[in-house]
Amino acid sequence: MELYTARLILRPWLESDAADLYLYAKDPRVGPIAGWPTHTSVENSREIIGSVLSAEETYAVCLKEDNKAIGSIGLMIGKDSNLDLPETEGEIGYWIGVPFWGQGLIPEAVEELIRYGFQDLKLTKIWCGYFDGNIQSKRVQEKCGFTYHHTNKDIYWELTDDIRTEHVTCLTREDWRI
Repeated sequence: MELYTARLILRPWLESDAADLYLYAKDPRVGPIAGWPTHTSVENSREIIGSVLSAEETYAVCLKEDNKAIGSIGLMIGKDSNLDLPETEGEIGYWIGVPFWGQGLIPEAVEELIRYGFQDLKLTKIWCGYFDGNIQSKRVQEKCGFTYHHTNKDIYWELTDDIRTEHVTCLTREDWRI
C-alpha cells in the first residue's frame, strides 16, 4: 500500500532502494540518535531492508518528484511496538536523511501516518518517543500534537549497545480530532 501527502509518497521498501538507503543511513548524525547503528555498506542496507524495513506498516519516505527513498517511517502496532501496547494502539518511528532536515517533510509524513492509524486502522492511541539530545525528533512530535507522557531513564538499548534516556509522548484519537 502507498500513502500520499502534498510532497511525499510513503511506500513499501524495495530491495532496489538499498543504495539510496545507504546514502543517508551511513551518516552518523542519523541512526545513532534515532537508536540504530550507522549503515556500513549498500549490502548492509539491503540486509536491513530485508530484515527490518520490510515489516508491516513500514514505509520508505520518498519525494513525489522522483520516488527515491530519503527516509523511513513506520507504525508498530501492539506487540510489534518497543512499548508494551495493546493491539488498539501503535507507536510511530521515523528518520530522514540530513539533506532533508528542516523542510517539514517528516512532520508531513507523521501527520499522514497518524491519519491512517486513527481513520483506517481505528487505533485509539498513538505513541512516539525520542532519546535525550534528539531535539529535532522532539519538535516533530510537538508539531504533530503529541504530548509528553513519561521518561524511561537508564534503559539498555540493544541496537546500539548503550544506556539511554527515552522520552515518551502520545496522542489519542480524541485529541487528534480537535
